[in-house]
Amino acid sequence: MLLVLLFGLGLVTGRALEIQGHRGARGLLPENTIPAFERAIELGVDVLELDLGMTRDGVPVVYHDRALDPDRTRDAAGAWLAPPAPFVNTLDLAALSEFDVGRVAPGSKIARRFPAQVPRDGTRIPTLAEVLALGKRSGANGVRFNIETKVTPLAPEETARPEEFARAVVGVLRAEGMIDRADLQSFDWRVLREARKLAPDLSTVCLTAEQRWIDNVLRGHPGASPWTAGLDIETFDGSLPRMVEAAGCAVWSPYYREVTAAALTEAHALGLRVVVWTVNEADEMLALARLGVDGIITDYPDRALEALRP
Repeated sequence: MLLVLLFGLGLVTGRALEIQGHRGARGLLPENTIPAFERAIELGVDVLELDLGMTRDGVPVVYHDRALDPDRTRDAAGAWLAPPAPFVNTLDLAALSEFDVGRVAPGSKIARRFPAQVPRDGTRIPTLAEVLALGKRSGANGVRFNIETKVTPLAPEETARPEEFARAVVGVLRAEGMIDRADLQSFDWRVLREARKLAPDLSTVCLTAEQRWIDNVLRGHPGASPWTAGLDIETFDGSLPRMVEAAGCAVWSPYYREVTAAALTEAHALGLRVVVWTVNEADEMLALARLGVDGIITDYPDRALEALRP
């Protein structure tokens, strides 16, 4: 029984399942903050997954939403922001650095979803360079970075243009010497295309989802999705792995409930790695590991490490 379990997790064959801390360790500490990333490194994750916006003065900063979230952001006086909050791209870095993102608002949806999250008052929004610097510290153990650009073709005025975003991110990665320790991922594949023009050696990740709350594939709609850099799923007979390969990505990252054994087999035959998001329950992590995924993104890296590397 133990041998079967080990084989299912890929440990007998030597294939290590990659564990990525989603937004650092969102279930444990405030998301996309230095404390969350430090905790994920302490736990032993392979990869720090993070989100990226860009300030008005062109600095890549680690924040998930295009606009500041009133449930996660307080001003310099400690007051929760009132909606509508400003967009990140309307603020320069100095102004953005005044906000405190060290706790979530009591009674908010986020607080109910992550009741074990420990606050860290006084925590600021970090820059990409500051997060990458963690990888150079003693004890980081070669941790990698999976960097998601928060861009949408549906509201282009709310973020930097894809080519500007790509130029800024590649510039920071090169300056920090982290091109070979980073993956760049996005639902908007235009950014990935632009980044590869500037840095052909940068690994890119095609994110996909076909849910009512986010669908960047638009299967069955006429023409190409605005998210997929001119590629139409129908051209590939409905195959996401084939479309991801055509997009030039080395990794396909689907919503975890959408991956199938057949699609996984096809992706691996095409030479793609498959990293699923965002998996928080141990039984689902184990099932996906047995299915053969290459990596799991999770809000609870502590659970993943306990379940998958006992």
